[in-house]
Amino acid sequence: MPSVLIAVFDGLQPAQVNSVLMPNLASLANEGVTFANHHPVFPTVTRANASSMVTGRNPGGHGLAANTLVIREFDPHQAIPAMEPQLAQIARQQIPVLLAPTLAEILSQHGHEYVAVGVGTSGNAYLHNPNAERCGGATIHPEFTLPNGLNEEIIGRFGPWPEEARPNTARMAQAVRIMTEYVLPERNPAVSLIWSSEPDKSQHDAGVGSDLSNAAVTEADAQFGRLLKWLEESGRSGDTDVIVLSDHGYSTIRETVNVRELVAEAGYPSNGQAGGVVVAHNGGSVLFYAGEGDRETAQRLAAWLMEQPWCGTLTASSSVSDIEGTLPAALVGNEGVRGPDLTMSFRWNSTPNDAGYRGYVYSTGGRPGQGQHGSMSKYELRNVMFARGPSFKQGLQVDAPSGNIDLAPTVLRILGIPAGEGMEGRVLEEALVNGPDPADVDWSREVHNTERRLGDKVYRQQIAISRVGDTTYIDEGNSTFGWR
Repeated sequence: MPSVLIAVFDGLQPAQVNSVLMPNLASLANEGVTFANHHPVFPTVTRANASSMVTGRNPGGHGLAANTLVIREFDPHQAIPAMEPQLAQIARQQIPVLLAPTLAEILSQHGHEYVAVGVGTSGNAYLHNPNAERCGGATIHPEFTLPNGLNEEIIGRFGPWPEEARPNTARMAQAVRIMTEYVLPERNPAVSLIWSSEPDKSQHDAGVGSDLSNAAVTEADAQFGRLLKWLEESGRSGDTDVIVLSDHGYSTIRETVNVRELVAEAGYPSNGQAGGVVVAHNGGSVLFYAGEGDRETAQRLAAWLMEQPWCGTLTASSSVSDIEGTLPAALVGNEGVRGPDLTMSFRWNSTPNDAGYRGYVYSTGGRPGQGQHGSMSKYELRNVMFARGPSFKQGLQVDAPSGNIDLAPTVLRILGIPAGEGMEGRVLEEALVNGPDPADVDWSREVHNTERRLGDKVYRQQIAISRVGDTTYIDEGNSTFGWR
């Protein structure tokens, strides 16, 4: 049975993978499989996508709706950041952090381990294996480990983690060292994962294609090259499947909008009060939670949002019934017991930034010219995935849609383990040795439209999705608001 090594470059865009910026990754892509039509889940934020990678479920199914969200069983009136301290507090109250089993849990049932080393946010790292204390495996992060007792061993052996910087190369180098000196040779897990915080951190600071962004991409690729070199020199390359992906694409901030303040100014108090709303900012998207059963507030809020110049797509949960002008949350994988009542993606356009990377979007934070993600922009809904190893075909480009939700079922198929019940992702059979020809994959694209008249103007929105069997991928979504 081969082992699987997953490497994630946070926020990497397809156009950044070339022989100049990323020679090591570009070489691997040429030798293996390129998934040329790859998608994140929406919202296009890290912690929702990390959860989808390890559960094979959309956010509605795994329950981690975004980077900032309301978990009603924990606190129905407060939006919380999905970071390790908050998530650990939820777990201590015997509330499940994720509503679907992770790769780590499924592997443990078959006597295998999942070990993740990450230098991104603490919340991202925590979500890879929230139940490590019970089901085994491990997560290693600069701020904590799971299980907790592992932290002292890691620090004692490898020393303190370097301070975070831009680019975050020193921390990534430490992660590679831990992976190649401890995780792979000593624990030898069936599945290991290493998560680079770059180029995401540098792109948030300076924008996509900036000098800082380019330096971050190149230095992250060099650390990835160290990992590949270790596989070669240790004789492990021939029996290791390497899968590389990113969690989301990227846009450039057009204008910052404090939606929380604007909603309060429009007369909606905080939740817990009559007609109240909790507003959860997520960069290029915003989640809205009305009081339990308060459909009237959700309906009024939706109409108000549609009139705003920055409002893009607007989806509604079944909990607030059919609201004219919205599209159903189920269409984009956001329907579930923890789903928000309304989810808004900011409006976006295809204007290129100073470095030539297309896509400008409104944002809840940052400043114009910086990088951002979270929306339904087609530039954020395209990310990367490549694979090379004994289980994969060679020198192949797959044009059929794929997505982050396909990672878990595909990894389990490689290992010969039945996929977890309820996974919404699919096995990427067309990329596997002895799999079908990619040209034979039956897939389709569909466009969903709706509109609503508001006075003398009309709000119109459109969401395009692709389907392969029962698996859905979001291609893009946007809106217009103008005279009839």
